[in-house]
Amino acid sequence: MSMWKQLSALVRGKSHEAGQSIADANALTILDQQIRDAGTAQARARDDLAGLTAKRRMLEKELESLAAQRDKYEASARAAMQRGDMDLARQVAERLATIEAEGSTKQPQIAEMRAAEDRIRGIITQGDGKIEALRREVEVVRANESVQRAQAAVASSYGQQASSLGSAADSLKRIKERQLVREEKFRAAAELEDMRTGADLDAKLRDAGLLPGTSSADDILARLAGPSGGEPLRLPGASGDATPTSGDPARLPRQ
Repeated sequence: MSMWKQLSALVRGKSHEAGQSIADANALTILDQQIRDAGTAQARARDDLAGLTAKRRMLEKELESLAAQRDKYEASARAAMQRGDMDLARQVAERLATIEAEGSTKQPQIAEMRAAEDRIRGIITQGDGKIEALRREVEVVRANESVQRAQAAVASSYGQQASSLGSAADSLKRIKERQLVREEKFRAAAELEDMRTGADLDAKLRDAGLLPGTSSADDILARLAGPSGGEPLRLPGASGDATPTSGDPARLPRQ
């Protein structure tokens, strides 16, 4: 039995939490509807007040009419008494008694209705003030909610942008690494090709000045420092005679 009570309490608790969560998520909508309901109730109260005021004014008019009848019948009763017609005077007096009794009944009713009007008018005024204050508070809460939603959106967007920038930076790093790997592959392939063709060995011999037809910088300096100052530089195929023969057209000077 205790277990069933606990399960029942758990179900009621979960239902309460779910209902509270829904109410919190729609708090502004609920408040707006409650304000509209309160405004509708205020409008009904004003209609009731207007109806009460109209009835009170009708009673006042009836009381005024009774007062006019009283004045009229009092004058008639005096005239009948002056004439000595006491029977007629008594009939008029009975009518006056009815009028005065009716007036005595209506007078406190009018006073009560006036008091009720003042009380209802004060309640309506207080209700209007509370509704207006609540409406302003709801507007402030709604504005804060909008600002906070915008801030949350900006924060979420910033987080997404930061994540995107991080992903882009990682991609760029990987691209650079692939490019470096390609460059190393190209360099290694070129070195292997030079080794296959002997170009790397020729380059080493050329740098050492051991390749035929080449001279190193040290060889040139040594030649220039020799006793004869070095031999003049001759182009391949040139002879010692600088004057071309007339028989060879290729050796004739250009005009």
